[in-house]
Amino acid sequence: MVCMQPSLDSATDETLMSLYAQGQVAAFNTLYTRHATRVWRYVLRSVQNPSTADELTQELWFAVARAAPSYEAGKSGAKFSTWLFTLAHHRIVDHWRAFKPHESLTLDAEDDESVQLRAQLVADSGFGPLRQIQSREQARALIAAIEALPADQREAFLMQAEGDMSVEDIAQATGTSFETAKSRLRYARSKLKTLLAELTEVSA
Repeated sequence: MVCMQPSLDSATDETLMSLYAQGQVAAFNTLYTRHATRVWRYVLRSVQNPSTADELTQELWFAVARAAPSYEAGKSGAKFSTWLFTLAHHRIVDHWRAFKPHESLTLDAEDDESVQLRAQLVADSGFGPLRQIQSREQARALIAAIEALPADQREAFLMQAEGDMSVEDIAQATGTSFETAKSRLRYARSKLKTLLAELTEVSA
């Protein structure tokens, strides 16, 4: 009787890491396809520069590949996605520590293609109320509002909206308590909902 290997598409993240560590490159490709877009969006909205986001996420996936042989599934109770976003978080922190003011890319300096891209990313966010955005101007205003949030609140919001992470996952990734992560997320969502309501009233 032949024992069939489960499809990679249905394998858990942890299984895929184990298979890649054993030399199955296709397992890493599946893992990358599963998480690449969400983690890139998280990094993009955190660093506010598409080129920098590309660079940091490339470094991130190189780190994931290097860590495969020593990766321990469920280490410290963390899921793969929590571990992945924690790595991304550390790279973002390192980026801002080395940040130079002239590298900033403001909304006013962006070309039309960048603005349209980021507007689409906002519209596709997991944060339901953002789907109510009906114009490019509203999208620009909301992107600016997200970027204007205090760093800890913005990070909590992005981890949930893009990483689909629970409050417990966010707390673990950022090294804070459950209540602190919950509070940051609540304040961020409240501020963005208020802005969304204002934008809706203005456009009505």
